[in-house]
Amino acid sequence: MTRARVGGLAVAVLLLPLAGYGLALTGTVPEGTPIVLALLCGIIGFVLLTELGEERAPFGHSSSHLTAHTLTGERSVDLNRIATVRLLTTFSYGGPHRTLVVCDAHGVRLGITTKRARGKLRRAIEKADTNAARGVPRPRVSRAARAYLGLAPGQGLVVHTVLAFLLMTTSGSLYVIVALRLGGQ
Repeated sequence: MTRARVGGLAVAVLLLPLAGYGLALTGTVPEGTPIVLALLCGIIGFVLLTELGEERAPFGHSSSHLTAHTLTGERSVDLNRIATVRLLTTFSYGGPHRTLVVCDAHGVRLGITTKRARGKLRRAIEKADTNAARGVPRPRVSRAARAYLGLAPGQGLVVHTVLAFLLMTTSGSLYVIVALRLGGQ
C-alpha cells in the first residue's frame, strides 16, 4: 500500500463521522451512529496519523543514510541533505512519547524514535552546523528538537511539551464537542 493511500485512509477515518451524520439525517442509520463513529474514528485516526512515518525497526545505517521500516514501507533519509527536523510529542499512560520527524531534501519523511538513530541524527546536524560556516545552507531544526537531542540548552523542551499537551487536549475536546453537536446531543 502506498504512503498516499494510507494517509488518505487516515483522513477518511477522521471524516467518517460526517458521513454517518449525513446517513442519520436521511434516516438510513440510527441517530446515535455519528457519535459512536466519531469517538472510535477520532481515536483510531489520530493514532494512525501520528504512527504512519515512525520507524518500526531500523535496519540500515550508513554514514550518510538512515533506513527504517514504517507502517507505509521502507524509508531512507539522506543525512547529508536534511531539510527539516521537528519534535512530535504525543501522550499516553506511560508519559510523553517523543518522535523526531526528519525530512530530507528529497521529501522523504521519517519519524525517529530509537537511541541509535537519534545519535546518528545528532551527529548529522552537528556536521551540517559546521558546514554552515562555509556557506552551505543548514537544516531547519526546531528549538524543541535541538533541546531533545542535547544540542541547545534552555527550556525549549518544557515549553514544547506543555504546548503539545494543550494542543492535544483542546483539539480532542473540540472534536468530541463537534461530534456531539452533530449527533444532536
